[in-house]
Amino acid sequence: MLLPTPAELHTAVPLPPATAEAVAAHRDTVAAVLDRRDPRLLVVVGPCSVHDTQAALDYADLLAGAARRLADDLVIVLRAYLEKPRTGLGWRGLLDAPSLDGKSDLATGLRTGRSFLVKAAGRGLPLAYEFVDPVLAPYVADTVSWAAIGARTVASQPHRGLASWLPMPVGMKNCVSGDLAPAVAAARVAAHPQGLPMLSPQGRLTVTETVGNPHPHLVLRGGAGPNHGADHVARGAELLAASGLPRTVVVDASHGNSGKDHNRQAEVVAELARRVGAGEPALTGVMIESYLSDGRQEPTAEPLRRDLSVTDSCLGWARTEPLLDALALASRHRGRNTPTATLATAAPV
Repeated sequence: MLLPTPAELHTAVPLPPATAEAVAAHRDTVAAVLDRRDPRLLVVVGPCSVHDTQAALDYADLLAGAARRLADDLVIVLRAYLEKPRTGLGWRGLLDAPSLDGKSDLATGLRTGRSFLVKAAGRGLPLAYEFVDPVLAPYVADTVSWAAIGARTVASQPHRGLASWLPMPVGMKNCVSGDLAPAVAAARVAAHPQGLPMLSPQGRLTVTETVGNPHPHLVLRGGAGPNHGADHVARGAELLAASGLPRTVVVDASHGNSGKDHNRQAEVVAELARRVGAGEPALTGVMIESYLSDGRQEPTAEPLRRDLSVTDSCLGWARTEPLLDALALASRHRGRNTPTATLATAAPV
């Protein structure tokens, strides 16, 4: 089966010029938060992985309302993940298997996935995306404002090269084991220019000379145990500084930091909010796995609920919105008590 070229898919599912301008502005805003030029808190929130595009757009509408309401204190980014990294077998995400029956249909998945991303970006929200297969990045990267390289791929040279090409800030997640060193090394590599084999818009394999990503940073997502504590954040910041990188750390309240129990995310976020309000300097962002309803289901569930995650368990919207309010209050308190100049000096030049 031949796939469309990136240019062909972009033509079939175009990103409207106004939305493209908004994506560029969102990237600049996220970068400003990471640089401490913008004192707000970055919050990346949404489903573990999108399986029902209309339900995910319904969630996006709810989140967009909260983002507007809390815009003075938070920069809220929608998790719009369409690729699911796997340690073993399992559903690999909407791009690979949009019908959820385990059968790969990448041609349909690319069109369905890009259509969702364009519509979601049109809601006015910045989009977050974890890039799993570097070959597929040119099909969707133009819609994304914040990117992640995941715990299973952060030691991969192709993914580090991809991060050096991606035109938006990229968070490097610590390894599944909890080891921070590969993620810090990935951030250092991604910050430098390099030659990268890439799929051109016309579908030809070319060598692209990247300029290096100016905003690679660390994402703490836990490992065998949690690593969301202040000492873990400080350690991550020290490792970044030792590599000549800014002390910029985002903490994921899910995965190993919640023991994959969605209920415990609320406890983690509450603790992070307290520390944000206290002015913890390296704690720049928070991630939350959240969807329309609490919990999860198997992709093979019958009937399949559109409002329930088919991958990791998520917090429902009713429990998520109060957490966003708490983070906004903490960010406001930090803004009042920590001058912008002090925030700016938290990252080494």
